[in-house]
Amino acid sequence: MTTVLLVLQFVFTVILTVSVLLQKSSSIGLGAYSGSNESLFGAKGPAGFMAKFTFVMAIFFIANTLALGYFYNQTKKVSIAEDIKIEKSVVPSVPAPVTTAPSAPEAPSAK
Repeated sequence: MTTVLLVLQFVFTVILTVSVLLQKSSSIGLGAYSGSNESLFGAKGPAGFMAKFTFVMAIFFIANTLALGYFYNQTKKVSIAEDIKIEKSVVPSVPAPVTTAPSAPEAPSAK
């Protein structure tokens, strides 16, 4: 069941992405390459149809995501977070601070 839902998730993702890119915006986007479909969609053009189609596809996408998560959790019965193994890291030892001040260099002796 999860395999079918996972394939549907990819299909919904592609359809939703294309429907968003085909919508008319201020910079036109990919809608400029779709041709003139005003007669097919009515006087307003495809703007109203594409907005409704995108909304419906988004609802299907969200419902499929929730169903996929539910069925995955039913089959696994284990959270991914429970499988994480935490290793204790050893903090490297810090050398002890020097308590004496370094001595000043000596002047060269005159010969």
